[in-house]
Amino acid sequence: MSSKISPLSYGVFVTKNATTFKIHAPRSRRVHLVIFNSPEDETGVEHGMTKQDNGDFTIELNDAGVGTIYGFRLEGSLNDPDLIIADPYSKAAITQNSMRHVAKSLVVDDTYDWEDDTWIQIDPRDLIIYEMHVRDMTAHPTSTANQKGTYLGLVEAGQNSGIEHLKSMGVNAVQILPIQDFANFEVPFKDNKAPLYNDWNPYGRNHWGYMTTFFFAPESYYASDGTDAPGTWNGKDGRAVNEIKDMVKAFHKAGIAVIMDVVYNHVSNYDWQPLKYIDREMYFRLDKNSNYIANSGCGNDTRSEHPKMRQLILESIKYWMTEYHIDGFRFDLGNLIDAETRQLIIDELKAINPHVILLAEPWGNGYDPSGFSDMGWATFNDQFRDGLNGGVSDVEEKGFLFGQYRGQDDQNFLQCLVMGSLREYDGQYIKSAHSVNYLECHDNHTFGDRLRITGGFVDKDEKITNTEKNVLVQDKLLAMNKLGALFLFTSQGITFIHEGQEWARSKVVVETTVPDEHVGKIDHNSYEKDNETNWLNWNEREMNRELVDYYKGLIELRKQYSEFRHSKPEDFEFMDVGEKVAVAYILKNRFVVILNGENEDTLEFDISADQWNILADEKIVNLENQQLVSNKIIVPPSSGIVLKRN
Repeated sequence: MSSKISPLSYGVFVTKNATTFKIHAPRSRRVHLVIFNSPEDETGVEHGMTKQDNGDFTIELNDAGVGTIYGFRLEGSLNDPDLIIADPYSKAAITQNSMRHVAKSLVVDDTYDWEDDTWIQIDPRDLIIYEMHVRDMTAHPTSTANQKGTYLGLVEAGQNSGIEHLKSMGVNAVQILPIQDFANFEVPFKDNKAPLYNDWNPYGRNHWGYMTTFFFAPESYYASDGTDAPGTWNGKDGRAVNEIKDMVKAFHKAGIAVIMDVVYNHVSNYDWQPLKYIDREMYFRLDKNSNYIANSGCGNDTRSEHPKMRQLILESIKYWMTEYHIDGFRFDLGNLIDAETRQLIIDELKAINPHVILLAEPWGNGYDPSGFSDMGWATFNDQFRDGLNGGVSDVEEKGFLFGQYRGQDDQNFLQCLVMGSLREYDGQYIKSAHSVNYLECHDNHTFGDRLRITGGFVDKDEKITNTEKNVLVQDKLLAMNKLGALFLFTSQGITFIHEGQEWARSKVVVETTVPDEHVGKIDHNSYEKDNETNWLNWNEREMNRELVDYYKGLIELRKQYSEFRHSKPEDFEFMDVGEKVAVAYILKNRFVVILNGENEDTLEFDISADQWNILADEKIVNLENQQLVSNKIIVPPSSGIVLKRN
């Protein structure tokens, strides 16, 4: 595998004899390459670039190799001649921790010894994805990682967190929240002099990373020398480039695929995003008054349908595939990317790696998982989540796990979910491999918190005074967590869990130096909190070890028995559950699965006189020393059971 598979059209090209700089700015009269002595240098030394007939500007220098800091100054009717911008094709960026995300580009040596590393090849239906944030996994004081909150800390051997936890659980893929360079700092809170009036984010931070600034450069905050000190510079030596590669290689050695969460649909509306200052009409959707459109609800929407923006998206994705050995991508608000670009993405990426993992959030300009499925994409199945939990926007609405049917849901709906939400059974997908089944992701409440609130264990506006008591899941709450997990891991499709879901993680807003009226309350949108609200507390894993072991067992169950991944509708024989909120079926005449959503009622079933092994019940998952049962099976409220013919 070689990065030469997808050469970039623009940026910096270093050879033994010279360095070439290239930028596309067709409506600029002149472009100057600016070479800086240091990140703090504000003027630099300018070199006039040559304009080509196609609107490209180029220059070749003999003394601008690895370590050179540079930017561009553009002159034209669309440009601010007093503004020096970074290279939109930066392979590494030196960024200042400030609201405007002041940045300079860095020439880096991108050679790397991958040894024999290559992409993980896996059937999508076999994926067990663990969504995680680089810092969250090891930043908490309870993590024993030495380099906490970093790429390298994440894959340190011998720790109690990070990759060691993932290996112990048995997951085979990680989905990492954005690691393309992004605007860490938001507009200062309630500052009347700022370009926007920030009355929504007292922390002034963008922790999750969904505000990409540089589509080819890694986020340097997670490098071993990263800092969040205001006004300081990150990425001075570009070490994040190799540290991400070290991270990916370590995951691959552990048999874990790496999926990047990427944001091509919008950018921040307040940072020095270079595309806005080159030619915003080329790269952004504008209204009739030339104002930015924000159908994303998050910032300035990009114009993926324009050939140059489309080119940038395609080259960026292929660059991360080939240069960083990334196995797959999750596209934020994928429906905001035009259909032609989406088709090119899947065609061109599969031409390079036929096993590339492509997932999309099917939102933006509506909700369209069916349309994505027609194109061969997998998308996040909100019907699965909401059918079990209740509607995501209404914590009062109850789904299957609360002994109720949501809206038009019924037994047929539950049957559809376990078969893979297939279109022929009123689902949304052509193939079960297109359905990403999940109970929680980074957005909204954690699954554990949704059960706590909707189940009446905690009020949504309650101030939690005893966090340990809040975290601990017992009795009914534990049973509901187990049942949700059992439903998830025995359903056809792609299996997806979020960090900490395995111990019913609770996000309670912690007290910091930042005044926050929500301190002590459960958080449903923690995008801005780089603190213990988001960081994983590894002591909590031990508090809810029974649930962790249950998840671990279900992962092994799914991996060991392909019937829970590769079955077809004709392999299911559904059993009569009467009027109960439940689903029960015989799978390939080998397994019996019963999922009882009733909160009060026990289910009883007569089964064949054959002996059956109990693989999973309301207590444990046991694949080695199974208990035997025959003739009659009893399933308590809010629980499930999996039997295998002996």
